[in-house]
Amino acid sequence: IPESVFLMFQMTFAIITAALITGAVADRMKFSALVLFVTLWSLLVYSPVAHWVWHPNGWLFALGALDFAGGTVVHINAGVAGLVAAIVLGKRVGYGTENMSPFNLGLAVIGASLLWVGWFGFNAGSAGSSGGGRAGMAMLVTQIAAGGAVLSWTFAEWMIKGKPSVLGAISGAVAGLVAITPAAGFVLPGAALIIGLVAGLAGLWGATALKHALGYDDSLDAFGVHGICGIVGALLVGFLSYGPLSATTAAPDGSPGGMEQFIKQCTAVGATIVFTAVATFIILKITDVVIGLRVSEEEEREGLDVTMHGERIN
Repeated sequence: IPESVFLMFQMTFAIITAALITGAVADRMKFSALVLFVTLWSLLVYSPVAHWVWHPNGWLFALGALDFAGGTVVHINAGVAGLVAAIVLGKRVGYGTENMSPFNLGLAVIGASLLWVGWFGFNAGSAGSSGGGRAGMAMLVTQIAAGGAVLSWTFAEWMIKGKPSVLGAISGAVAGLVAITPAAGFVLPGAALIIGLVAGLAGLWGATALKHALGYDDSLDAFGVHGICGIVGALLVGFLSYGPLSATTAAPDGSPGGMEQFIKQCTAVGATIVFTAVATFIILKITDVVIGLRVSEEEEREGLDVTMHGERIN
């Protein structure tokens, strides 16, 4: 693989991780502050975690922790950072009293559909080659987990609220895609279905009950879906990993699931959570001192499209 291709592939992971964080602080963070924060965070938080997990010299890679396409590096990393940012910035004006449902559900469905298709590139592409069957299996289990999570989220919501929703279905799809990401190159279809079904339920809990219980305002559920389901996938692969999928000449048994592997996964998850939470908090405070994090209440009520960029969707 040419270095230029690998570079571009890795840049997609880096930018989507930063983009996920913006979902947690939507509608209330200054654009200038966001630019500074994302720059510092990408260099000081994302890059070290990516090195830990994916580089041969990284300590979590050497430990044997499994993360095929970004469960810790992307989703737990962004989810925890989003949670910290949402808490530091505080709630949106009108949160809890005004209707803050999606502005255009049709656009949300289109966005989720693009994510679903694009996710095949992330997960199957992380095999580094289309040969050997691993990329194909990663693509298949990605589809299975996403479908399973759509079903479990939808039916759980139906039972709890009495009505299934399109918003719930697409949220379930993202939950399943997130959870299978660290496991995609390590599990078989049956295990992928289990991961998807669990992720749908966990994502629904994270985006509703957990958020309400703790009282934070995560605008697009970066933590509730990406953080929680990233943790689910990263931990479940510890038990469900199928050794032959990752077998090499140097390691003929691959990385089979079991208690030993589960402990390694717990270490990776815990290290990512602690490091990301502390480092994100520090970067946010530095940004607040230098620029200030939050727009004024008047600017927030008028809308950041107008006040920050002089634009409006009609």
